[in-house]
This record gives sequence, structure tokens and C-alpha cells, in this order.
Amino acid sequence: MNEHPDGAILQRDKTTYAIVPRTPAGLITPSQLSALARAVEKHKIPIVKITSGQRIALVGMGKEAVQAIWDDLSMDIGRATELCLHYVQSCPGDSVCTFGLQDSLGFALELERAYEGLDLPAKVKMGVSGCPLCCGESYVRDVGLVGRKNGWEVSFGGNAGQRARIGDVLAADLPRAEARALVDRLLDFYRTEGRKRERTARFVARVGIEAVKAAVLPGAEDAT
Repeated sequence: MNEHPDGAILQRDKTTYAIVPRTPAGLITPSQLSALARAVEKHKIPIVKITSGQRIALVGMGKEAVQAIWDDLSMDIGRATELCLHYVQSCPGDSVCTFGLQDSLGFALELERAYEGLDLPAKVKMGVSGCPLCCGESYVRDVGLVGRKNGWEVSFGGNAGQRARIGDVLAADLPRAEARALVDRLLDFYRTEGRKRERTARFVARVGIEAVKAAVLPGAEDAT
């Protein structure tokens, strides 16, 4: 039985907790901002930290306060330790950015809705960038998408951690629907063949990128 409250992460002092509300693609509404501010003041939360995954972490509350804070926020849990999709990072894309070539925000929200709660061998992070400047850090995410003039480029197996790895580009110039279908196939293959707690970077290193291509790219097996 889990002794920790749902959605809470035990901190170094082994006494206090952190929580991370879900902010899909880094977007947050005025009402959510107000709720966060009220909760921080009401519960005297000592640390409020913007994370690398475009989320807001509330840190330093006691175990007994966690559920009351979630009730006050009325926001979904942003998973940070479970074996699932943690977040989809996104730049502004062509909705506002001068350099945007594709709708990265819209695509990121679609991906977040599609894969939230999906059981996976390990945590998965996605990055969606609206142009090759790659402000969504796509190449160092498990699944990366980069918008180019003629469509989407899809990469797999990136990692920004201690054993950093640039993801392998599997396809380019894909319409959004085809890029999404490729991500579906990548996650299906990873779920089937990945080992527990094996991140995609280590998975690709073990099985080989050619095996990944053969499994997810139409006609790739015939071409080898």
C-alpha cells in the first residue's frame, strides 16, 4: 500500500512533500493562477518553483496538507515519478512566434490528451517545437517533434540526463495526422519491447535504431 498521498513527492528531509499540478504544454489559465496563489498563501507553502518541464512545483508542505491543497487547486496531477507520460513540452509555435512554421501548441495539447495516464515501461517526456530552432528541446526528449516548412519531423530516444543522447530522426515532412500515427506506433513498440524503467534512450541503445525503424516505419523492413 502506498503510504504517500497521491500526487505527492517525498522530499529530501523525509518529512515534507512536493506536488506538481498538470499544465499541458506549459499553458495555464487566469483562474488556475489565482487558485495557485491562494493555495500558496493559505497553506504557507514555502517554495514555488517553475520546473524544466514547464510546470509549477509547490514544495515543502506536510503530508496532512496535501489533499486539502489539491482540493483547493482543482487541477489534475502532473505525474513526476510514475512510469507514464510526464509532460509534453512546447514552444509557442506559429500561433504567435515570428519563426513558427507549425502549430506546436495545438499538437502538444493533442499529444498530452492522447497519452495522459498511459502505462509505459518508464517515464516519457515529449518535446514539440514549431520550427528548427527547437525551443521545445525536442531532440533531447523521448519523443521529439520539430515543425518544418513541409511538415513534422519525428525523433525518438532522446535524453537530457546524465547520459545525454540526441534522439534519432525517423521521418520528416509528415502531415500532423501521420506524425501522430508514427508516435502511436513508437509508443506501442516501446510498450511491447521495453523493459521496466528502461528509458527510450537506453531502449534504442539495446534494440538498435534499425529495429525501431523496422517496427514503426511502413516498408522499412522490406528495404533492409
